Amino acid sequence: MITFRRAYATESPLPSWVRPGLATADREQLPMSRARGAVVTIAALVAVAATAAVALHPSPGGQAAGGGAGRPAATAGPGAASPKPAATPRDAIGGPLLASHGILVRYPATGARKLPKIPASAWVLADADTGQVLAARDPHGLFPPASTLKVLTAISLIPALDPAEKVLATRRATSVEPNIVGLARGHYYRVADLFRALLLISANDAAVALAQATGSYAHGIGLMNAEARWLRADDVVARNPNGLPARGQVVSAYDEALIARQALTLPSFMRYDSTLSASFHIKKKKWVGLVNQNNLLIDYQGGLGGKIGWTEEARATYIGMARRHGVTLIVTILHCRALAEIKAGEKLLSWGFMMDHKVTPVGTLVPPRSAPNPAG
Repeated sequence: MITFRRAYATESPLPSWVRPGLATADREQLPMSRARGAVVTIAALVAVAATAAVALHPSPGGQAAGGGAGRPAATAGPGAASPKPAATPRDAIGGPLLASHGILVRYPATGARKLPKIPASAWVLADADTGQVLAARDPHGLFPPASTLKVLTAISLIPALDPAEKVLATRRATSVEPNIVGLARGHYYRVADLFRALLLISANDAAVALAQATGSYAHGIGLMNAEARWLRADDVVARNPNGLPARGQVVSAYDEALIARQALTLPSFMRYDSTLSASFHIKKKKWVGLVNQNNLLIDYQGGLGGKIGWTEEARATYIGMARRHGVTLIVTILHCRALAEIKAGEKLLSWGFMMDHKVTPVGTLVPPRSAPNPAG
């Protein structure tokens, strides 16, 4: 008998929907190791002068979106972020407006559809193809990522690991709480299966095993931070591979959009992430079923994938990706009301599909840094 698993309540609140298993694990062959190359250090960043107000186009209701000076007129849902320090050059990556902490949108003169209300402290909606940021709130605000960090884990480690390789489950991997999939200490697991457990049910033990498979746990975390620097996701500080609470571990909604954009370029990531269900062999005579937590895949037209997350400190977090009529959009949400993150993402995506190429972008997703390839 197969037991189906989702995340435990301490990792993410149990969703109200239940979906039966629809497919078994696939057997795709994924790329072998890839050398990313050395991350190029920025020689200098152009300082951005602080402005007293952010000039935005009027909203359909006749009020400026953003509440003056780029600050929200009201708090966002379950505990808005604390007052922000003055803007830094890092905050302006992607454009000077993105240094704001309020809601950013530049409506057209006519034919505008008002942004939906989102119960979150920070979010970004962007066109993955053009890189245009269509709307945002506190895009460079720093928040704990919860399990959305696993998208960075996956895009950093998939190129470094052979999917057919067997990985030994160590004491460190099997003792993490909550462990989610339930690796058995001393047993070996296929890398491809660990990635599926990581992305379908947010397996924290699988995340640790994958980081250790790079040679050491510290090396795996190093690869994640190097990937973030290469993507110019300079707000990111990764302390562990699973997003569980860790001192100083933060991301921004903008940087998670950069990470999601890179994920879309990796066919192996997209195959893992869009798998609806799979089976996982724990040990002799013990299997568990994995059911994808992201119901965007079945409930939203054009849903491609993404990742949910939850901790008490981070609240609900979300990365979502969808494509309609040749347009691919990314939504990232941080510090959201519990169990509202996917619906909030769907609302933003739907608004984006209606208003893409109509609103004036408030910023852009920057391309990765140029880096020499030591492999030649």
